[in-house]
Formats: sequence, structure tokens, C-alpha cells
Amino acid sequence: ELLLESVFLSVDPYMRPYSQRDMKEGDIMIGTQVARIVESKNPAFTVGAFVVARSGWRTHFISDGKDLQHFPSNWPESLPKSLALGTVGMPGLTAYFGLLEVCKVKPGETVLVNAAAGAVGSVVGQLAKIGGCKVVGCAGSDDKVAYLKKIGFDEAFNYKTVTSLDEALRKASPDGYDCFFDNVGGEFASIAINQMKKYGRIAVCGAISQYNVSVPQKGPYMQVPMIFQELQMKGFIVTRWNNRWEEGLKALLKWVVEGKVKCHEHVTEGFENMPTAFIGMLKGENIGKAIVKV
Repeated sequence: ELLLESVFLSVDPYMRPYSQRDMKEGDIMIGTQVARIVESKNPAFTVGAFVVARSGWRTHFISDGKDLQHFPSNWPESLPKSLALGTVGMPGLTAYFGLLEVCKVKPGETVLVNAAAGAVGSVVGQLAKIGGCKVVGCAGSDDKVAYLKKIGFDEAFNYKTVTSLDEALRKASPDGYDCFFDNVGGEFASIAINQMKKYGRIAVCGAISQYNVSVPQKGPYMQVPMIFQELQMKGFIVTRWNNRWEEGLKALLKWVVEGKVKCHEHVTEGFENMPTAFIGMLKGENIGKAIVKV
């Protein structure tokens, strides 16, 4: 067994629906951390080494090592370890496999991403650019829009200030969209689906607009545009590609080191501020990955 202490902890949108569905009061809140090994009786893990663990909101925990993920041996010393919770971790892999395996993007296509300045969306846009696509992103503040343009999005707009979401999407890409990477769901998705090109693909990654909805909402419904445009819409969870985790992390780390993928972190100090960081992330207060530093 090993004794570990958390150094960085992650707060992510998925925690909201999963905790509502699977947890009861008194359970340890789910989540991932970068942890340092404090004591080890396991020859595979040396004291002082860093690992990625899925041990929930805890400052210290004991593990038998089976649930721990080593850092890649070529992880540069200059690269923050916290990126293993973001761009070179689960959110980055969500972008990687969602684009490659669900959207199946091809060079020259136009990709739409919502919540584009978040941990997943910001990577989706950059990977699509690496793949030779035009990328349109939307976010909820002017600062976020400026960030999207800085990291290479072709078009970006603030969905909270446009007079018409339909017009903003049409202006950003008059010809429509080949791929739509949806992190939000709800009203945005019901409007965007009407601007998909023939045979377009929609990757449903999240539904953050609905995680706090207490009264079920009705339509609009999507069947008509799906039929006429012959669209494919697929929901996915990144753990489907657990057997290819290493492949994805290797590619992401390479692009980050080469400067092709830029990373931004919103860091909250102090384990006691985990709830504040979590609520702030759900309200969209972060640019890039929301991290808590212990």
C-alpha cells in the first residue's frame, strides 16, 4: 500500500450529474487529483513521485497502486503537473477522442464548439485547427472570446450578448457546420442543429445547461433537421477509449510541448475552497481548466 497527499485537485462539470445520480449524503465527493507519494510499501511507486488518482475530494488517501496512473516518463520538468488534470488528462482526451472517433473530422471542414473556453472546448478548437479545419467557438464573456481568438479560433462570439444566436451562427459560417461538438445541450443545441450541413456529425459530450434544471423542459425537437440533413448524433463518455489512453496522452503532450496546443488554468488556492471552485466552474467563472491547489 501507499500513502498519498493531493497536490492539485480537479473540478469538472460531470461531477454534478454523476453525484446526483450515484451518491448519497456522507459519501466522499468524486474527482481526480495529482498526488505525491508520501510513504510506499509498493516497489512500483517511489516516495516523492507524482501520480494521477481518482480518489475524490481528499487531501490524503491510501491506495494499493492499482488505481494510480504514472506520469509519462518524458513529462518535461518545466511543464506544470496540474496539466495532467486538464489538457494532458481526461478533458484533453475527451476532446481528442470526441473529435477523432465521434466527429471523425476531416481537413477543410467547419467545426462548431460551445463552452469553447472551457477545459474541453478550448482543446477541441485547437485540435480541429491542427487537423486543418475552420473552427467557430462561443463562450459567455468578452474575455473568453478574446482568449479563443488568441488560441487560434477562426470565429468566436459571446452568446450572452448577441441579439440572435441563429444569426450569430449563420454569420460565423454562412455555409453551415460539418461537425458540432456540444458541451451545453438545451436551447443552444436546438438552434445549432438547424445549421448543420448534409451528413453532419454531432458529438454530445455534455449538457451543462441542464445539470441544474429542476423542472423538465419541452422541445424544440430535433428529428426534422436530423432527417432532412441526414445527421449523425452520438453521445459519448471518454472512458470508452480507456484502452487507448496512452496513445491520446502521448499525442496531447507532444502538441503541448511543441506549442501547438496552448493551456490556460484557473487556479483556486486551498482545499477548503473546493466547493467555491466547483460552483464557480459551473457558473462559467473559469477560462480553461479549473484547478484547486492544496
